[in-house]
Amino acid sequence: SSDQINGSVHIRMLSLELAHRSIKVCVIVALGVMITLGNIAVLLVISSSVTGWSRNSRHLLLSLTAADSAFGLLVMPLNLWVSLVKGYNEGPDALCHVVAFCNATIYSTCMYTLATISLERYVAVFYPLKYCAILTRKRTLLLIAFSWCFPPFLLLPISLPTDIIQVHFSTASLVCNPSYSTNVLYSLSLTSLIFFPCSIIMTYCNLRVWCAAKRQRLKLRQYDCARRSRPNVASRVLVPVMAAYYTCWTPCMAAMIYNALSGRSVPEWAEFVVVWLPTSNGFLNCIFYFWINQSFRRKFYHILQKLTLALCPKLAHIFGCYSTSQIQFMSNIFDNNNSVHGRSASVSSTTTLLSLA
Repeated sequence: SSDQINGSVHIRMLSLELAHRSIKVCVIVALGVMITLGNIAVLLVISSSVTGWSRNSRHLLLSLTAADSAFGLLVMPLNLWVSLVKGYNEGPDALCHVVAFCNATIYSTCMYTLATISLERYVAVFYPLKYCAILTRKRTLLLIAFSWCFPPFLLLPISLPTDIIQVHFSTASLVCNPSYSTNVLYSLSLTSLIFFPCSIIMTYCNLRVWCAAKRQRLKLRQYDCARRSRPNVASRVLVPVMAAYYTCWTPCMAAMIYNALSGRSVPEWAEFVVVWLPTSNGFLNCIFYFWINQSFRRKFYHILQKLTLALCPKLAHIFGCYSTSQIQFMSNIFDNNNSVHGRSASVSSTTTLLSLA
């Protein structure tokens, strides 16, 4: 009969997915290690003041680092643990509901934080004289609190093993996934309240900053008597940020909408890629929001030299590391402007986008 044929096909697909489990686990573990190490390095640097970054910027970056670190420290271990203790289960499962809730909360918090950072960058560039009045310390902390508190409230139905929305463990992606087709209205409302607003804010703010930097670059080129080439800082910073965001998040949202409307899942490896692709944004953020910035790299090298001198002085001498007093002296020179915490600096030193572009 047709039911027996469908059942045999389903069993064959399930066995094939289980055969690929070891490869998928290795990919997930490698991605988790890269995300964790990258964000630990970031945390070492931004835990104290960094030249060119305001206090508000550091608070937002700490929030982003915490959200990205949760990919490697919470999302991946939880889903790998579930993949070891249970198999495929179509019915309600309390454990999978909790894990799916954690997954969705971290994903949403990361998107809200990225949107908040873009908004801060926009204010820093277009309203530099009013920056401290518009983005006060209290308002910045409220934005961070909203980014972390609103997603759990919005995603609370996923954590409840009720009939609001069903959750299952997918052997294709090794993730506890909501079955979005079981509540189409709620699933589409999540994309309307999370992905699309964040994407609109990020696109608008970064596009305005990029256009302003481009205009300024053309003006400077006209009056540049020396005719020296100027680095296109705006494109070097903003284009990779937006390209990484849409590359990592759009396929996942598209698969979510497809599942909600059709009730079907995408092929095995396509599901694995689109589900785990957003977590790679947690590693790319370390590059685009931090390593591109010269002040960040300078301070990271100073910290690395201090650690090398403390742990292995002979190795530090071979590589020509500075002594502790020399490092302290240079750090004091570079960090002179940190006494003014409310200066109009943005996350990626985007105030320099207009002057250097």
